[in-house]
Amino acid sequence: MHLWLSRPLWLVAVLVGGALAAPAAGSVREVPAGRQGDFAAAAREFGVPESVLLGVAYLGSRWDAHAGRPSTAGGYGPMHLVDVLPAAALTVGDALGDARGDDARPMPPRPALLPSPLSAAARPPSTTLPEAGRLIGAGPATLRDDPVANIRAGAALLASYRGSPSSDPADWYGAIARFSGADDPATARQFADEVFAVMREGVRRRTDDGHEMRLDPVPGLRLPGTKSAGELDPSSPEEPLEPLAPDAEPAEPGEPGEPVEPAAAAPGRSATVECPKSLACEWMPAAYKRFGKKKNRDYGNHDRLSRARSVDYIVIHDTEGGYQGISSMIRNPKYVSWHYTIRSRDGHVAQHVKTNDLAWHAGNWDVNTRSIGIEHEGYLAKGGTWYTEAMYRASAKLVRYLAGEHGVPLDRAHILGHDNVPGTTPKTVAEMHEDPGPYWDWAHYFELMDKPLKGVKDGDSVMIRPSYDDNRPRFTGCVTTKAGKDCPPHGAATVWLHTAPAESAALVTDTGKHGDKPSTYSVYDHAARASTGQRYAVAQRQGDWTAIWYLGQKAWFHNPPGRPVAVPAKGPLVTPLKAGTKVYGRAYPEKSAYTRATAQPLTPLQYRIGPGETYTVGDTVTGSYYAAGSFSPSRHVTTTGTTRYHQIQLGHRIAFVMTKDVRLIP
Repeated sequence: MHLWLSRPLWLVAVLVGGALAAPAAGSVREVPAGRQGDFAAAAREFGVPESVLLGVAYLGSRWDAHAGRPSTAGGYGPMHLVDVLPAAALTVGDALGDARGDDARPMPPRPALLPSPLSAAARPPSTTLPEAGRLIGAGPATLRDDPVANIRAGAALLASYRGSPSSDPADWYGAIARFSGADDPATARQFADEVFAVMREGVRRRTDDGHEMRLDPVPGLRLPGTKSAGELDPSSPEEPLEPLAPDAEPAEPGEPGEPVEPAAAAPGRSATVECPKSLACEWMPAAYKRFGKKKNRDYGNHDRLSRARSVDYIVIHDTEGGYQGISSMIRNPKYVSWHYTIRSRDGHVAQHVKTNDLAWHAGNWDVNTRSIGIEHEGYLAKGGTWYTEAMYRASAKLVRYLAGEHGVPLDRAHILGHDNVPGTTPKTVAEMHEDPGPYWDWAHYFELMDKPLKGVKDGDSVMIRPSYDDNRPRFTGCVTTKAGKDCPPHGAATVWLHTAPAESAALVTDTGKHGDKPSTYSVYDHAARASTGQRYAVAQRQGDWTAIWYLGQKAWFHNPPGRPVAVPAKGPLVTPLKAGTKVYGRAYPEKSAYTRATAQPLTPLQYRIGPGETYTVGDTVTGSYYAAGSFSPSRHVTTTGTTRYHQIQLGHRIAFVMTKDVRLIP
């Protein structure tokens, strides 16, 4: 009974019958069919401007239903209504294996990292699904599985946050920010700002279950001022409060929290963070501490530098666990580290290591010394994966900023997935990681960075570029299915590669990953896959099929002219000068270059390439090795040689060939 008494009278009337709902923005028009109509009907029923409802839903789910499966944050349905997190979300699995990747100092065995009691900074996010369900009288199971009920409940919740009806989208800024569930005002502002950006830009896409959706641009939409654009706090519409101080205790989950204002300057964040001003970032430092006995002491979990370094790569990871586990792991010196983590639900960014310092994240020391690593809260395949738009947009802003600061080209030769990082020696190839996996939407990601992956008119190579929403290749082995069973259909940024131009032909083999065993259709097996944005040299064409050079063999994929999955591309190529040309997983200098550090062996990988084959070049570098086996940065030694390497797209992963062993085709 008290639930109803706590609601504004206008909302109670709407929830009872819907007839008294305030009209949505714009003139009354016929409700369209499908999911577009479901949003229009819910907006009209609860007095929420349709653009607001669509914008909020897009930032959470991109309007997908995900067949009732949760996001990493525990969110369900098109409105991303958040329920209680599973216990597994407290752990982080991407740090398994030797992420330092340095033969000169292999990491000692690490104990199992168990979930620890959550601190205030790592508390589970507030839930929205139970409250939204109560507003429309629907149970949790209904809101998880029924997209129509999910949309209605989300609209009712937004309306309750607003506190009074309004047809002006600008008046809903505070309600949108609160809907984010963020426990700090800066992140809530960031979420609302992104929703407003989506409303200004407009969006069109087809959902995972086939609904054509659109959000028409809202011309002249403005961010609200402090008081002039509507009530930011439903409990006190006349007097918005000041943001929380940087070290103030955030509101408990489920409480209304602080009112919010636009996030243009992201007030209250630490001056330590390296982030664009439009992002809500916090400094959550990684451990830098000695441990172990004096005679055999190690330290963790990153290396600090006393001089500036060059950054060639930004590596995209997923956590294989929830954000709540990040604090425990990153503060443990016996584990590994990365530079940033991005939270799924609202796009909140935490920085752990300064970008000039070396995080241990890629499993390849050469790549670690030349890269920035960013973890994204999510799973490669759990439930078909759900990377939220809020996280995509925050990550794209961060990467664009970092690329500009460090001179990293915005292309797939330099913005790598963890699954594109090569093994260091033949022994480590098979154990390299697979994240972020085939469900990471690379094309959308680069569009958000204002660097769309486009082809050229006349290319000497091809760029893999399937339509993510339409491309639904077969995968097996997702967490929600039994071993060998097919994963739920889902858009993907990858194509399968065959030994001949036919779907019935076997997949190409990867001797480094499987030895003499065949490749599989497992979502965790990229041995026979090419991914969006990767550029390959064309080996042959036959009918609707295209072959590329891949791991020393021709690899075929279906590429019909009417529905191509690759586009023409241009760029330098190399061809080997002799049979059995060696490829390497790291660009180290020649032995004679070492004068102050122990010489590192030039160990080739198990792959060989030869004349007649052609590979695309992503970069050309001089071999170097950074010896950092000391807690004191002043004792670190850099060795630079004269051996030059071309970075090539060998297979799904990059690799290196010595320039003396190949002929460059400009």
